[in-house]
Amino acid sequence: MIATVPDRDELVQHGISVRGRVYWHPTTAQLYEHALGCGDARLAEGGPLVVGTGKHTGRSPQDKFVVREPGSESRIWWGDVNAEISEDAFDRLRDKVTSRLSESDIYVVDAFAGSDPEHRIGVRVITESPWHALFAKTLFIDPTPEELEEMEPQALVLHAPSVLAVPEEDGTRSETFVCLHPSRTEVVIGGTYYAGEIKKSIFTVMNDRLPLEGVFPMHCSANVDDDGRVTVFFGLSGTGKTTLSADPERRLVGDDEHGWSNDGVFNVEGGCYAKVIRLSAVAEPQIYATTRAFGTVLENVVIDERGVLDLDDDSKTENTRAAYKLEQIANALPAKRAGQPSSVVFLTADAFGILPPIARLTRDQALYWFLSGFTAKLAGTEIGVKEPQPTFSACFGAPFLPQPPSVYARMLGEKLDRHPHVGVWLVNTGWTGGPFGEGRRMPIKATRTLLDAALSGDLEGVEYRIDETFGLEVPVDVPGVDSSLLDPRSTWTDAAAYDAKARELARMFRANFEKFDGVEPAVAAAGPRA
Repeated sequence: MIATVPDRDELVQHGISVRGRVYWHPTTAQLYEHALGCGDARLAEGGPLVVGTGKHTGRSPQDKFVVREPGSESRIWWGDVNAEISEDAFDRLRDKVTSRLSESDIYVVDAFAGSDPEHRIGVRVITESPWHALFAKTLFIDPTPEELEEMEPQALVLHAPSVLAVPEEDGTRSETFVCLHPSRTEVVIGGTYYAGEIKKSIFTVMNDRLPLEGVFPMHCSANVDDDGRVTVFFGLSGTGKTTLSADPERRLVGDDEHGWSNDGVFNVEGGCYAKVIRLSAVAEPQIYATTRAFGTVLENVVIDERGVLDLDDDSKTENTRAAYKLEQIANALPAKRAGQPSSVVFLTADAFGILPPIARLTRDQALYWFLSGFTAKLAGTEIGVKEPQPTFSACFGAPFLPQPPSVYARMLGEKLDRHPHVGVWLVNTGWTGGPFGEGRRMPIKATRTLLDAALSGDLEGVEYRIDETFGLEVPVDVPGVDSSLLDPRSTWTDAAAYDAKARELARMFRANFEKFDGVEPAVAAAGPRA
């Protein structure tokens, strides 16, 4: 069955007076043909589509705005993350985008965000770019033809990367803009070809919407074993969410965005958006295979004149990306839904080289570390980030939180209280033996071994020590892992330098946590001891 093509009057209702051709519900083959035909992409050996995003090779957090309007302003976390813009300014930018879309051929992708029918929304992406349409088609969930017939979009993304803002007129900080109107559930994007802005804008929408429905939204990956034990992995870009959740021994629920409802965990997306710089066919075979597959979109990956990829080449950016359907991972869970979590893992890429490779957290420590969201921004994930930068990102996803972090922390606490069997682990995928530039990145083999032991229950009976500075429970010995790795201080050549850096990091934690008001006393006391 082929879904009926909507009438152009629907586009008029969006403010688009079509003068070019409209490609409704385009196929992957059709979008390949158009992207190659207009010179915006190249075909690589094996079948992926290789594209460039110009000067924007990462997100532009300083160019993200939320409309201050009566329907939502009381619940928005106003400040650096959610900079306000007026409705008049939003409408001016929207008019610029719709004018551009009216003049060009456009692509309309209708899809779902949310694999749980009780908590999903219909998303419509309208763009001037065929490869961005393919990105949206890949990252969101494909409706069936019958669902397309009935779908009424509840969120609209108007995407025209060729449109530039005029800061003096439009109230923006630069020519780039990513603007959300919460009550209209509309997003307008211009001035950037980085496709991740489309995906993360809808995640921001879901982070606003799901708490209103009693669902805990999470910036995490998730997988499940054959016994139904679900693990969720929180973490910012580059900390290992995709790599560690794509475990051949477990079924993949999703790699980045999920909701935790009374029925369990569900994926928000239909695809994955993985970093692929220096991807290893040995260490990450499943993700590596997607970079040789038809339907994958590769952003800023270097390709030679013969169409051969070089995943090790970072001359364009460290933040090279692959967008692919979840089904391209052989052991992906088709339903994109699983039961209640058995384990929660916080992934941190500690650029100081202080934290242990794994630690067990109490309930109060879990909320402290969740609110703190300590990690390192890795090179290329945002404009201007050239090397790992220690940072605190509340809830391991501050850039995507429309509401205050306390809302999401409260929901996590409620989940842990309701499911006291859930184990919470802190895993450092960052540096050991010294800070970035001196130490080395944590061996992925050791990380996998430690995780396997934690998730299987093998760490329940081992001996633990208490970290003097951070109060964390750290296993003393784990089979298959060098015991010295479990004691970060012993991996440094200068123990006194380690102690000084640990105290520095502890002070950073305490200073950062002072901004959180109304925190439970037991949670506030669960931070560093020094």
